[in-house]
Amino acid sequence: MAQHNETGKQGEAEAVRYLREKGFEIMARNYRHQHAEIDLVAKKGKLLIFIEVKTRTNLSYGNPEEFVSYTKARLVMKAAEHYIFANDWQHDIRFDIVAVTVTGNEIRIKHLEDAFC
Repeated sequence: MAQHNETGKQGEAEAVRYLREKGFEIMARNYRHQHAEIDLVAKKGKLLIFIEVKTRTNLSYGNPEEFVSYTKARLVMKAAEHYIFANDWQHDIRFDIVAVTVTGNEIRIKHLEDAFC
């Protein structure tokens, strides 16, 4: 597997660990609908959160969260709409980004709530 895929999997695993420590229940990983994918779907109380995880090993070109494009946000929202209807969700939702930076043995996580809508 390519190194960037391994980095992404590591970042997603760290994001899951972080979110669980914060009391989130992970409902789905890599939820797909047509060409759209949501990295994580989590729940906290009556709030459903759709999460894009971005992982970087080098900050030379910017922070991980800066790499969530408008197009990617639209795709996440499209898949979220499908998830909401498929699961008959009747409560509030939110779109977050979990930015993971892996440099050597150090892992930094930044959780941005209401990152896009």
